[in-house]
Amino acid sequence: MALHMTKIAFGAKSVDDLRGWLERLPDAFATTRYLPKRHEEMLGGSLYWIFDHTLVGRSPIRGFTQRDDGRWNIMLEPRLIPVEPRAKRAHQGWRYLKPEDAPPDLGSGEIQGDVLPSHLVKELAKLGLV
Repeated sequence: MALHMTKIAFGAKSVDDLRGWLERLPDAFATTRYLPKRHEEMLGGSLYWIFDHTLVGRSPIRGFTQRDDGRWNIMLEPRLIPVEPRAKRAHQGWRYLKPEDAPPDLGSGEIQGDVLPSHLVKELAKLGLV
């Protein structure tokens, strides 16, 4: 199984805002200062987006390209696949996410609804309900 990563949806005002950003252009990407050391393991994996301290969706990783300024673009499929919301603390940059720790995708018949407020997700996680 491929390795995944997590990243905060910095600047997104909502999950729909994030979706719109990803789906606006055919070449969606996120920028990072350093190439992940385990980048080869991440091909076929996904970037899981954190919004309001909750994993809300994922974008499959297509590859990594270096920019002229030395930074790296994480090339993504231009879509946001909803996942079961899961509490996730905020962090700077990105972090690896093992496949067994990744939340499952929401099925086509499941209702996504709005993202729960982070304080509710945290409390539900403490109780083992999410």
